[in-house]
Amino acid sequence: MFEEDNAQWGLVHALVLDGEGGARSIARTELDELQLQAHESLWLHWDRSHPQTQTWLRRSSGLSEFSCDLLLEENTRPRLLALPDSELLLFLRGINLNPGAEPEDMVSVRIFASSQRVISLRLRPLRATDELLEQLTEGKGPKTAAELLLYMAEYLTHKVQHLVSDLGEVVDAEEEKLDADERYTPEHGSILQIRRRAAGLKRFLAPQRDIFAQLSRIKLPWFAADDGDYWNELHNSLTRYLEELELTRERVGLVLEAEDRRLSVRMNRTMYRFGIITGIFLPMSFLTGLLGINVGGIPFSASPYGFIIACLLLVSVALGQWWLFRRLRWV
Repeated sequence: MFEEDNAQWGLVHALVLDGEGGARSIARTELDELQLQAHESLWLHWDRSHPQTQTWLRRSSGLSEFSCDLLLEENTRPRLLALPDSELLLFLRGINLNPGAEPEDMVSVRIFASSQRVISLRLRPLRATDELLEQLTEGKGPKTAAELLLYMAEYLTHKVQHLVSDLGEVVDAEEEKLDADERYTPEHGSILQIRRRAAGLKRFLAPQRDIFAQLSRIKLPWFAADDGDYWNELHNSLTRYLEELELTRERVGLVLEAEDRRLSVRMNRTMYRFGIITGIFLPMSFLTGLLGINVGGIPFSASPYGFIIACLLLVSVALGQWWLFRRLRWV
């Protein structure tokens, strides 16, 4: 019920975390008079494209004009910006798992966070927030605003793992086919698509890894003492995925190089065979052309066995050339 009413305002969902892993949904009309208890935190998830979202953010959110401009900016990249009063802006990217979308066309989530409030904005649906809602429904979700940031970053990072593994498996399959069959020709379009995906993912994941490193070192009063360890673990995970992406790009290059080398060897072999055939038939063509001159004095022209003798002569020349090529190790 609340979700249908909230959707009219551009509010995807509004949740009050109970501090024990669960949450209760509230309506948009309750925001102005909402009083949070000391153990509670508020999470507002907005649709950035909705006009009411921009209106509420600038007029009722209490955020500065500077923060609103950044949250509503058209194009962003992963970044972390500390604000006064121990607040922060956090822009992250996640794998685009929407139907018909390219995974490397990553979805942006923009977050304002303080000790008891998290405001997140998205333009397209994000699977990580759906999984986070499921955890809260089961009472196993984040308890505080700081944990909410960690959970969201963790889900975004796990989605990267699945895509990186899938890309690696495709390259594994191509390498196995190349090793098993010398005549196999990989589809260049699909191979290059893997390379483009890896490059596109690396473009956004590299700065996001640096953000996790910054969060592992930052000391905010509303962060738990061990939050830095969790952020550092996410940083290490993302570093590993980036290394796997770089390895995937290199392996794709090796697959293409192997195919080019095979094509080059095949072409050289074909040209070599044509050269041998040409070398054998060139003297024979000369002889047939010479014997075909319609003038007097052609050998065996008056003999009934002249044609047979000429054929035997050509065969002898061919056999002699074959023996010579074998002796020279050309064939």
